[in-house]
Order: sequence, then C-alpha cells, then structure tokens
Amino acid sequence: MVSLFSFHYISRPTFPLFLTQFNPMARVFSSLVILALVFYVAMASEPSPLQDFCVADMNSQVLVNGFACKDPSLVQADDFYFDGLRTMGNTSNPVGSKVTRAFVQEFPGLNTLGISMARIDYVPGGVNPPHIHPRATEALTLLEGTLEVGFVTSNPENRFITTVLHKGDVFVFPKGLVHFQRNIGKTNARVISSLNSQNPGIVTIANVTFGSKPDISMDVLAKAFQMNKDVIANLQSKF
Repeated sequence: MVSLFSFHYISRPTFPLFLTQFNPMARVFSSLVILALVFYVAMASEPSPLQDFCVADMNSQVLVNGFACKDPSLVQADDFYFDGLRTMGNTSNPVGSKVTRAFVQEFPGLNTLGISMARIDYVPGGVNPPHIHPRATEALTLLEGTLEVGFVTSNPENRFITTVLHKGDVFVFPKGLVHFQRNIGKTNARVISSLNSQNPGIVTIANVTFGSKPDISMDVLAKAFQMNKDVIANLQSKF
C-alpha cells in the first residue's frame, strides 16, 4: 500500500509538462525518477533516525514500536559500548552451537539505528539450525573454521542455495528465508553476523513447530509432515 500510494502521489504532473509532451527522453527520465522514489520508500527496512541517537530506555513503561528513548542528558559512552562478543559461547547443547546476540535488548545504543550483530560459535559438527529472521537480511563473516551454509527460496521453487565458507569469506542470507550453518571442519568455528535491524528476530523452525505453547495439534503436524502421530509426539517431547 505504501508503494501504491507513493506512486499515485508522486505521479501527479509535477515534472514540466512542456518537456514531457515534446521530448520522449524527458518522459523516460521522469518515469525513472518516479520509480526510484517509489522503490526507495517501498524498500526501506526501518525508519530513518530523526535525531542523533535514541538509546533504549529499558525501564520505560511507554509502549512504542521499538523502545522509548532514554533522556539524552543521561546518555553515557557505556550506552554505545558492548563487550559481550569477546568470549566463546557455551556450545554444550544438542546442536553444538551458541549464538551470542548484540541486539537492542542487549545493546540499548542500537535503538532506532537499524543494525545489530551476533557472534556464533560451533564445535566440529555443530549446527545453527534452520531458522529465519523476519525483520532482517544477514551478512555472515567467517573468522575461524570451515562452514557449510545455505538457504532455501520461497514456494513453489524451494531451491536450496548452498556453499562452503573458509576463513575471511562472507555470505548473505536474504531477509525472511530459511537458512542454516554447519561446521564441517575438524576444529571450532566462529563467525560474526551483521543484520540490518536493531531487533531482527529469530524463528527457529524446529522450536516453533514442535515446541509451541500450547502444542500445535498432532493432526495438523502429522498431515503437514506426512508422518505418524507417534513420531510427532516424540518430536514434541524434545522441545
């Protein structure tokens, strides 16, 4: 709706009519300008800041789409500093990986800035299970190790796009698509993930499917996955 409204509004005859009537190239140019403006609005991920910063006030009772601003006069350097990515995360879990987030909840200085980061550690064979980020595209930079990475395109193609990363490589996971990483090396692996949202969200497919509260009906899951209900019950017991 935003793009349609923008096109309707911008397409009013603001470009000099005498040029578009007598110069075909001017008409083409004006159309390109309009399309550029429309797509700029339609493709925007988060609103542009209207001030220097808006450090999140985690104690505020004000409910907004994001977090209310801390009083600027109380802002200190520590609000823009985060040391949580220094150390390896605890990978002693069933999947053999650990995501250490630097989202706005952990790093209030990111509020309204449209960026966040994470560190991900993997033991050999460790997997960051298939998941999506509903509000962000992710750029993954491999610092140590060897990773298999991939994502799946949307229906109906469901094309699996995958490759192997080595130290220093970067791979991009487009916004909203199911993706994963797996350590296929013999040593630990470590990455830095950069995301274009202060709060990208994480929806891990297995967790939300088999670990919802309350459970999704076994009838629904059995038909969706074409499995016996006993198998579904066993999967639900693990989450």
